[in-house]
Amino acid sequence: MCSSLIKEMDTATVANVTAVPPPTYPPSAQETAHKQFLYDYPTYATTHCLTELRRADYQRLDAHGQIYLDYTGGGLYAESQLTKHFDLLRNHVYGNPHSANPTSQAMTELVEGTRRYVRQYFNAGEDYVVVFTPNASGALKHVGESYPFQSGGRYLLTFDNHNSVNGIREFAQAKGAEFIYLPLTRPELRIDRGKLVELLDTIDPAYPHLFAFPAQSNFSGVKHPLEYVELAHSKGWDVLLDAAAFVPTNRLDLQQVQPDFVSMSFYKMFGYPTGIGALLVHKRVLGKLHRPWFAGGTVNFASVQGRGHVLTPGEAGFEDGTVDYLNIPAVKIGLQHLESIGIETIGERVRCLTGWLLDNLYGLRHSNGRALIRIYGPTTTVDRGGTVTLNFYGPDEKLLDYRRIEELANQQGISLRTGCFCNPGAGEIAEGLTPEDMHAGMSGGADMNLPRFVQMIQYRGNKSAGAIRVSVGLATNFADVYRFLHFAASFRDQTNLNIGEVTFDIESCRVIRDGS
Repeated sequence: MCSSLIKEMDTATVANVTAVPPPTYPPSAQETAHKQFLYDYPTYATTHCLTELRRADYQRLDAHGQIYLDYTGGGLYAESQLTKHFDLLRNHVYGNPHSANPTSQAMTELVEGTRRYVRQYFNAGEDYVVVFTPNASGALKHVGESYPFQSGGRYLLTFDNHNSVNGIREFAQAKGAEFIYLPLTRPELRIDRGKLVELLDTIDPAYPHLFAFPAQSNFSGVKHPLEYVELAHSKGWDVLLDAAAFVPTNRLDLQQVQPDFVSMSFYKMFGYPTGIGALLVHKRVLGKLHRPWFAGGTVNFASVQGRGHVLTPGEAGFEDGTVDYLNIPAVKIGLQHLESIGIETIGERVRCLTGWLLDNLYGLRHSNGRALIRIYGPTTTVDRGGTVTLNFYGPDEKLLDYRRIEELANQQGISLRTGCFCNPGAGEIAEGLTPEDMHAGMSGGADMNLPRFVQMIQYRGNKSAGAIRVSVGLATNFADVYRFLHFAASFRDQTNLNIGEVTFDIESCRVIRDGS
């Protein structure tokens, strides 16, 4: 599907690129590995158009010698997306939408056209409204603050959830509803179906109940069964589906599966623009939501002296203030970019590269036969995506500091991610952390930061409070995963003493302190 797009990109150039030659390895080793890879994963050949697209539309990766393995953190934009968006802005005059003047009307049509295209892309028909939000977290906050939680109701969520889904429990609890966590199975970190059925059955149908789960884990890559949506519906629950990690490489057909709420961030799918997400709300539950405030753009009418307001119906009642109107058209361009390639093609490429990486990481051993790598979650490609979370262990079976490994990866131009990935529940289950471990950490109060917590957990039985996450995506090629495997293998027979101490501290999820 992407052959025409590749032709279009053949003449593309990247401005201001300083070439950085990549490290060289024995050609025979990589070539031999590549041949074996193609033998083991023959369907990779059907994704050749993405190899060409990498050269034409993502050439900055190789020009800078960058190995990008953080697609779960954020997708990469294509040069063609920027060109089309900037051409649109350069060649037209657009104003603040939803007014009657010519520039406003032109912008309104682009915004609403994008909204229609989002529904079309997800095959939502007229069943859903599309609310533009700053990100997936903004979409989830809408649900949390507007859902009719009340005493007698329940909020059921899995251990495997992003913190923005976990945070909804604060709204539920404040309104008197009970929140309950659904456990995961070990070692694959999948939803315990038997326990799910048990919990879904124990409700009073007179009250509203919400079940939230991710279509794909941003921690382990597990794809949780979408059939759970209808299972929950059949037992009287509303369902919130966090699709942020799923939709970059999988098709979500909202005629085949119909959750009540779907959250996503578009930069996860195609890199640009950032700062725009969406909440898709099924019309059958739209009337259940009650916003706790109103803002500019969300009301048909408001009065100071009359002390009242009339909320705008539909999605407009949730889009506070002025939407990011100049960037919203870039969402349509990004979706069209994915369509020109084919989401199935992207998904198959990711499956093949992930499978090869899992096969080879799992086989890494120290000279004494002990495993170098511990992978959290499935070690095959069955019902899992392109996210691989792991930790390194020395020949003495001591945990190697994941922060130091990230630092060493940085030196080789490898972008991966470390920490708990805003998904503490999955990490706690994966590493076997107990409630006692977590209470000990929480007892440190406001003075507890991430380095102290990591150290404390390590002392409590050689456990980890974080991990290393690598994730492949649209523009990944075999050379990228080969480079990472070569990097991983370099830790064979290494200990924390050998690899050196980390030179920076991550005090929280957002603050990095240079220790130099």
